[in-house]
Amino acid sequence: METTRSDQPISLRGYQVDALNAITKGFADYDRQIAVKPTGAGKTILFAALARHYQPRRTLVLAHREELIQQAVDKIARATGLQAEVEMAEHKASLEAPVVVASVQTLMRESRRQRWPRDHFGLVVVDECHHTLADSYLNTLRHFDENAHVLGVTATPDRGDKKALARYYQNIAYEITLLDLIKQSWLSPIKVKTVPLRLDLRGVRTTAGDYNAEDLGHALEPYLEKIADVMAAHRHRKILVFLPLISLSQRFAAMCRQRGLPAEHVDGQSRDRPEVLERYRQGQTTLLSNAMLLTEGYDEPSIDCVVCLRPTKVRSLYSQIVGRGTRIWPGKDHLLLLDFLWLSEEHNLVRPAHLIARDSEEADEITDALDEEGDLEEAHDEVNADRTRRLRERLKFNAKRSSRIFDALEFAVGIADPGIADFVPTMPWHGDPVSPKQSDILTRSGIDAASVRCKGQASLIIDKLFLRRALGLASAKQVRWLSKLGHPSPELATFEEATVFLARKFGQAAA
Repeated sequence: METTRSDQPISLRGYQVDALNAITKGFADYDRQIAVKPTGAGKTILFAALARHYQPRRTLVLAHREELIQQAVDKIARATGLQAEVEMAEHKASLEAPVVVASVQTLMRESRRQRWPRDHFGLVVVDECHHTLADSYLNTLRHFDENAHVLGVTATPDRGDKKALARYYQNIAYEITLLDLIKQSWLSPIKVKTVPLRLDLRGVRTTAGDYNAEDLGHALEPYLEKIADVMAAHRHRKILVFLPLISLSQRFAAMCRQRGLPAEHVDGQSRDRPEVLERYRQGQTTLLSNAMLLTEGYDEPSIDCVVCLRPTKVRSLYSQIVGRGTRIWPGKDHLLLLDFLWLSEEHNLVRPAHLIARDSEEADEITDALDEEGDLEEAHDEVNADRTRRLRERLKFNAKRSSRIFDALEFAVGIADPGIADFVPTMPWHGDPVSPKQSDILTRSGIDAASVRCKGQASLIIDKLFLRRALGLASAKQVRWLSKLGHPSPELATFEEATVFLARKFGQAAA
């Protein structure tokens, strides 16, 4: 049980408690760690609880946008009662503040950093830590990190991102995926509807690693009327639309109003911005159009349709956009993501499948598995089942082993988790040999430690074993026998169900 103020208790969600425990435990061995949590998973509440855990040592939170900074201050106060102060532009936090939320753009200036002794903070949190490798971040972190633990928080990076971040961070302390949170009913299921409207991006330039906003505006303009017709066909939904330009967003909202939709536009310069957002919250407006204003720090859980008319090559940006609609809400059974057919010469255009895929290859497989109006979770499960079947074929060529030993490949097939067999090291220590302690845990669980390639893969398997135990699922040894004896779903059987099933089977054999 967590508390905000002495008379106002709150409860962390179960996975947030797990994350807090994993991070604090990890800091015993690693000074710089990452927590991977998708948009909507409550990362601010997590690092607020972590800041309180490290009291009386002080905490520094680094963010790159004003909205995120103020949001962090507000949520830390509500979640823990700690009064955070802001270090940004003309705002200067006091040296006595228990938590300082700072703009990276401010602390990258040496004159502002020097206000703070190098040992002033015991914990440094980097929000949106995929930015860490920029000089502005590294210079700030190096001022403090010799005397503090550093936690980077980010949303579902793929393997390539993790390998890059390993240049600074030493460990992934905790990771939970969008699919994990959907399956546990913490976030809304996502359905993807392919809109058969081909939008040509082949003449759009790339600026700073992403599509040029002005060029996108010119490319989209001829299609706005047809896109507005699509919106009118979904008038029963609460729709949030992202466009690359303010002028384009204003015209699009007007086109939607011409079709009878209660639609409005909002941008950072809108004088009536609070009123516009309040009308949308109350449902007086059912379509809200914006030019990338509401990508971060905007929470309206009743949104049940997101339209990204700002195609991007940046996965984190796309995740933020879709994340505006993933929160759960009474009466909302899924988020509808309208996916247009972008014609592009680029192969790294982010698509809905990238929200849940580990890499571009898996994203392509999930995209192929999606129907015209498909469920992301179902498409992922189909791809996962195909990969498991391929692993099962590989098993046929393995040498026969003692019935008492379960190798890593068999375990992956048994619990229908091919990610175990496909493990690729990302952190430097992942490639180290399996440790004696890991080998002992694996052996006692009935898994052949010699079949595990490296320390990182062993850690993943052991995490799976502990998670299955916590969830009351069948043990590794039980899963192996369930598979051999024809149980229809060994990976889903509980420990008790497996015990009864095996007792019955062995009893029949004895008879």
